[in-house]
Formats: sequence, C-alpha cells, structure tokens
Amino acid sequence: MSESGTSADRRKPAIPIPLTVLTGFLGAGKTTLLNRLLKDPALSDTAVIINEFGEVSIDHLLVEHIGDNMVLLQSGCLCCTLRGDLVDGLEKLLRDLDNHRAKFSRVLLETTGLADPAPVLQTAMAHPYLVMRYRLDGVATVVDAVNGDATLNEHAEAVKQAAMADRIVLTKTDIADEVQRERIVARLRTLNPAARILDAAKGEATAERLLNCGLYDPDRKIPDVKKWLAAEAYADTHEHGHHHHDVNRHDEHIGSFVITSDIAIPAGTLDMFLELLRATHGNRLLRVKGIVKLAEMPDTPVVVHGVQHVFHPTARLERWPDDDHRTRLVFITKDLPQRTVQELFEAFVGTPAPDRPDRAALTDNPLIPFGGADR
Repeated sequence: MSESGTSADRRKPAIPIPLTVLTGFLGAGKTTLLNRLLKDPALSDTAVIINEFGEVSIDHLLVEHIGDNMVLLQSGCLCCTLRGDLVDGLEKLLRDLDNHRAKFSRVLLETTGLADPAPVLQTAMAHPYLVMRYRLDGVATVVDAVNGDATLNEHAEAVKQAAMADRIVLTKTDIADEVQRERIVARLRTLNPAARILDAAKGEATAERLLNCGLYDPDRKIPDVKKWLAAEAYADTHEHGHHHHDVNRHDEHIGSFVITSDIAIPAGTLDMFLELLRATHGNRLLRVKGIVKLAEMPDTPVVVHGVQHVFHPTARLERWPDDDHRTRLVFITKDLPQRTVQELFEAFVGTPAPDRPDRAALTDNPLIPFGGADR
C-alpha cells in the first residue's frame, strides 16, 4: 500500500462517502434511467452497485475489467454487481478504495424492483463500521406515469418506495395521457409532499438533480438542514393524505406530519423518547428526520434521522442553520396517527394537556404502551 500524507492525516477518520439508493417498482424504468446516468459526466468518481450487469447495457461504455464483478467505465465511473450480502459489497468497495485499487467519492446503489428500501438504509445507518464510512445521501424512486397508479394500488412496497423517497423520477410521461399524468403527480404529492418530482422524458432526471439530496451541501461541506427537512411541506398536510373514498387503498395507511416545539429538550429525554418510539412503533416509522434543540447546548442543535426501528447516531451541528431555533421533527408513517406520536412527545417534554381531566391524564398515559383507557 502506498504511503501518502503525514501520519496525522492517516490517523484522521475518512470523510464519510455519500450513498444514494435508487429504487422503483418492476417495470418502472430504473434500468433505462441507470443506462442514461452511466453516461453522465456528473457520475464520474462514483461507484455504482447494480444487481446484474446483464440488465444494464454497459458494453459500449467498458474500458477495463478490474475484477470478476467490477468494471471501470469511460466516464470514470466504477461499476460492480452486488451478489450476496449488501454489507460484504459495501465493505469490499471500501477495501478497494483504501488499498488504492479503486477510486470513487460517492456510491449509487440500485435495489431490485420488489425491494423494500428500508433494510438497505438501515444497513448504512446501523452497521458499526459502515456508519462511520458512508453517509446516506438520499433515496431516489422511479415511478411509471402510465402504470404507476395501478402499481401503487396493488403493491404496498411500491407505496413505501414512493413515501420514503427524497426524489421521485417520473418515467413514461411522453406516452401517458394528460389524465394519467395529472393523477399520478397529484397522488405522489399527497403521498410524499416534500419529494422533488423529476420528469425523465423532459430530461430532468440528471445525476446532478438526483444526487446531493442529503443533509450536507457538497459544495460548502456544511449541513443544509432546511432543504433536507423540508418541514414546510408537511405542515399543511392532513393525516393519512386527502383520499377518503377507498379504505383499502395503500395510500390510506401512509401519513406524514411535522411536530415542532420551542422547549429545549434534555438530551436524556430525547434519547428516551426516541427509544420508546422505536421500541413500540418502529415498524410503522418509515422515516423520521429532525433538528432538535437540546437543553444542555441550545446553540448547537442535533440532527435526528431514523428508518423504522433503526436510528442513525445523532449528529451535532456547530450552529443553527437559520433563524428558526425550534425543534422540528418530520415523520413519514404507516398506520401511525399524528396524535399518537404528538402525545408521546408532549408527555416526555412535559407539555401540559389542559383539555383533559386529571384522572383521564393519568389513566390515558401514552407512556404506558399497552395500558391506559381505550380511546
């Protein structure tokens, strides 16, 4: 291994590598999008992990084979197939990087069409080594404008993919009629108010727009919390969306909302709230994002990010990103009403509930997971 830099430099922890997850249901057009992205100069210096080389037409782009399942493309993009365990694949990339067998500064991971994106995100957020070396940049979900409505009706996984996305790529808009197009866009906006929708047929789904949707602004190397949280998008949404005509519709189970508080929260209280939320409702939390004002250090807030029952270690910011110094927690949930989360939060931060008689406040305590009076 070649020596570079001083020993002090080598002791410093490596800057985490941004990891973007590309997902979308079968037939939505993920592979077509990926073929286009692989030619984009903005993806140079990127390692792309795909399920099978066979599905992606990269023959015309090949420059050299690095290994059995790894190739270097003309764009400078490293491309490899993922066989077996995701952890093994991500660790192998790091070993190749650390030993100067490969060079990249970001990773784009394509999931299978039937995949629930949550386990992929959890792997990057919970694995003790990977969490130090990678940071989740975001989730891009591909949705088909022609068949997307039917897919969302039939497959709960497709709804989950759309609800968890930071970016949604809408494909086949050029062959969809106006009614189909308007219907799917309206549905996606209800399902995920904050995700930016990019029209692939209009050339909007560029690498530049799909990448860098995470917490950190790569140009300034500082957190862009306002853009990442997009709390305003959730402030006006009603619980469980606007559709009330079909109780069997998968969208009905998805809710998004934001909880805000001016009260500075003790760090131990925040930990206990997140732990109980995770333990009792983890499988119903699709995504949790937030910035929290801590009582101990109110001038240096912490960032919270969770996917189902797995939470990323909290990251402390050097300062508030803007003049809004409130705690803001954004929730995307499945079958978990805002009221349940709000009451749990208020019980922890000690917000009084003046509209409840004392006895009801005691017997209907949300801190008792299975106790209290029925509601």
